[in-house]
Amino acid sequence: MLSPEELSALYLSAKVAFCATAFSLPFAIALAWVLARYDFRLKVLVEACLQLPMVLPPVVLGYLLLLLFGHKGWLGQYLSAIGIELAFNWKGAVLASMIVGFPLIVQPIRLAFQLSDRHLEEVAQTLGASFIQIFVKIYLPLACPGILMGSILGFSRSLGEFGATITFVGNIPDETRTIPIAIYSFLQQPDGEIMAMRLLVLSLILAFTALIAHFYLMMKYQKTVKE
Repeated sequence: MLSPEELSALYLSAKVAFCATAFSLPFAIALAWVLARYDFRLKVLVEACLQLPMVLPPVVLGYLLLLLFGHKGWLGQYLSAIGIELAFNWKGAVLASMIVGFPLIVQPIRLAFQLSDRHLEEVAQTLGASFIQIFVKIYLPLACPGILMGSILGFSRSLGEFGATITFVGNIPDETRTIPIAIYSFLQQPDGEIMAMRLLVLSLILAFTALIAHFYLMMKYQKTVKE
């Protein structure tokens, strides 16, 4: 049985990961469509910015978020004036997870758009369908496997986010202490090894399950494309 502290970390991690994935999806779909379909002068710069969270040290990313969205940050001071606080609460953990997991969500969706049959679009245009109708009724259904794979990867990455989160929102029980931060906290306690080990095993199970689901969907999607 998990202790109340462990259950709190599990619940908070699931909430943060779900919100981060759900809020990221509309932006990820839009960016994936643009990158898959259009060539433009600043595309390389956009690509570099997209991959930047993957190569930046997480602590650096967390500190940049603190500079931008802290109580006295460049943007945070204006958000605080209207009652929106991101630093040192779970909403900030969602923002950190969104940024870290965003590249992983975009790439499978972009690939799905690139592999979509454009002849279907040409046929739909000859029948008088608008761009919105073509996108919603043709491309989104075709991209569903990529959207699902990206969502799984983004959700899994959010569950494991540590460095940027602890730097930006701290280690506050029942507020920002997600599973990785809880494991770190338990390891600092003299009698916390057992709780840390339980959460570690739980993290391994969740990560392994997510990867199995991702690879299963990827193989099924590749088989469908070949057919």
